[in-house]
Amino acid sequence: MLPGSFSAVLEARNRDEFRDELVRFAHHLGFDTVSAMTVIDRGVGRSEFISVDNTPADFVGTYADPGVGRRDPVMQHCRRHSLPIVWDQGTYVSLGLGDLWEQQASHGYHTGIAMALHLPEGRHFVLGVDRDRALPSEPATLQRLVADLQLFAVHAQEAAMRLLVPATFQTEQPALTPRELEALRWTMEGKTAWEVGTILGISERTAVLHVNNAMHKLGCVNKHQAVLKALRLGLIH
Repeated sequence: MLPGSFSAVLEARNRDEFRDELVRFAHHLGFDTVSAMTVIDRGVGRSEFISVDNTPADFVGTYADPGVGRRDPVMQHCRRHSLPIVWDQGTYVSLGLGDLWEQQASHGYHTGIAMALHLPEGRHFVLGVDRDRALPSEPATLQRLVADLQLFAVHAQEAAMRLLVPATFQTEQPALTPRELEALRWTMEGKTAWEVGTILGISERTAVLHVNNAMHKLGCVNKHQAVLKALRLGLIH
């Protein structure tokens, strides 16, 4: 992988230039399609997805279908792990999802490599490259492709966060953990710390700690003020 590819994606000035660099990178590695998805957790059960890709027009509807994403083993792997996944037909067939592979294979998605970067403040970046033929059989060659994807992803996510993430989120959104958000949501429902702990399977003391941490991060003096501010910011609803 040429070092210039890394600096070029970092220097992208807008979404179109960013997409061009993604496609150039994919083609250089020998892949036909590429997708980069930035995910921003807005609160419990609420996420915003911003995708840049060169998905074929006749596959866009299926690609963007949340139901398909929930079934897709590649997407589910990226949701839970940071290690890259090298996938092919066997990845789907082994899980009884051969029909899903057949559907995407008809649009050129036969094999690929994908990975995710899970960042602080509820941000995630997923990058994947795909093609209509087998991956290299030589382990060293395949390992090099994976390594190139990992290194490029680090640079691409920097550009994605700068170009795609709304400035308001970058400057105003407090970095509450999922547990802190859950504790606030149940506090909003009128639950005591003991009840919150029981619901979440944690001790009362830990439940109080989560609420206090949320108050501190939100700059509030009590839990009721914290709930109101979290509602206003869209962190809970």
